Amino acid sequence: MLEAFNFRVLADYLPLFLKGLWATVWISAVSLVGALAAGIVACGGRISRFPFLSRCAGAYIEAIRSTPLLAQIYFLYFGLPTLGFRLPEYQTGILALSLNSGAYMAEIIRAGVLSVSRGQIEAGMAFGLSYLQRMRYIVLPQALGMTIPPLLGQTIVLVKDSALLSLISVFELTRAGQIITSERFMPAEGFFTTAVLYLTVYYALKAFSTWWQKRLIYIQPA
Repeated sequence: MLEAFNFRVLADYLPLFLKGLWATVWISAVSLVGALAAGIVACGGRISRFPFLSRCAGAYIEAIRSTPLLAQIYFLYFGLPTLGFRLPEYQTGILALSLNSGAYMAEIIRAGVLSVSRGQIEAGMAFGLSYLQRMRYIVLPQALGMTIPPLLGQTIVLVKDSALLSLISVFELTRAGQIITSERFMPAEGFFTTAVLYLTVYYALKAFSTWWQKRLIYIQPA
């Protein structure tokens, strides 16, 4: 199989692939920040005592999780302009990834918060801690330890989902493979290289996840 590969052409296109790799990394990083923000806000609304906030957050989470990411990207890119809202390709892609992953992260964070035993929260109330103090000193430290692994897993999903942005002409790693395929008609070389680079990102994130979990101090309920 390797004899059929044109490594010389791959060497010529290596700067393009590295540029696409860097684009994938920074797009995923910015989208991750947006997803965490959306997830925290949605989680706060979901566990809120106010029914209106809880229902709005629940509607957002269910709507995102029940529809394909590609449909969401197309709606933001093609649908919003017909309603009078137009965003550049990169901003549309980042917004789509942030909203999509944010819904999943909201449920991950909510599961971590709800896993803290009611007895500890009542103990904090007995000591006179306010709601914010209970969240800061009792709930969030324990929830953090339990949600970091699944949040890292969702981050890996976000990076892979960024490949769909090539369908709206966002230049990233998959788009680099499409370019070499269209210019040289070498789909094997182009997309094999793309897959290898995605695999490299995956193992880098997996190594970081393993390193983080080994050093993470879990606060166990009493």
